[in-house]
Amino acid sequence: MRRRPSSEEIAAGTLPPSKSQLKREDQALHELGAALLELPAALLDAIPMSDRLREAFNDYRRFPTMEARRRQMQYIGKLLRSEDADPLQLALDAHRSQRARDASMLHDAEQWRDRILDGDDGWQAWIAAFPVGDTRALRGLVTNARREKQQADDLARRGQPVRKGKLYRELFQKLRAVMSADDAASD
Repeated sequence: MRRRPSSEEIAAGTLPPSKSQLKREDQALHELGAALLELPAALLDAIPMSDRLREAFNDYRRFPTMEARRRQMQYIGKLLRSEDADPLQLALDAHRSQRARDASMLHDAEQWRDRILDGDDGWQAWIAAFPVGDTRALRGLVTNARREKQQADDLARRGQPVRKGKLYRELFQKLRAVMSADDAASD
């Protein structure tokens, strides 16, 4: 049974955490451990942590059965109670942020590709937004990709199966490379 706080504790404002608060903190550590297990092994190895915790993460990945993994996850949660969780959380947040930026960049590159292939307005907007890079080679690729797209559209109108062409994918890769270089230069 839980003891009642003394009048001195109440007066000083130093009440111990409630049982519910302790459970919420344990659940948060458990979720942190589970999220860390989703990281690639190389990234997890780069995060500073105790050897016991690192070994527990490695053991988790080695265990084949769900029950063994469940027990190991409980052990990881227990070890996390004695660890400083801030560096672990910062590393996890940095990884998630990088993944979100990468996904956004891929989405943006797809939009730019479609906009450029739709007409010269898209090409002019691209040149204004990203004046760096080999625009001459890129312009040739755009011309050939438009021709390839026109052929694919003609096939689609005739009811024949259509796959996106090689130049369509290559244009995406080139645009993404220019956007990555521009992003790296701005950082």
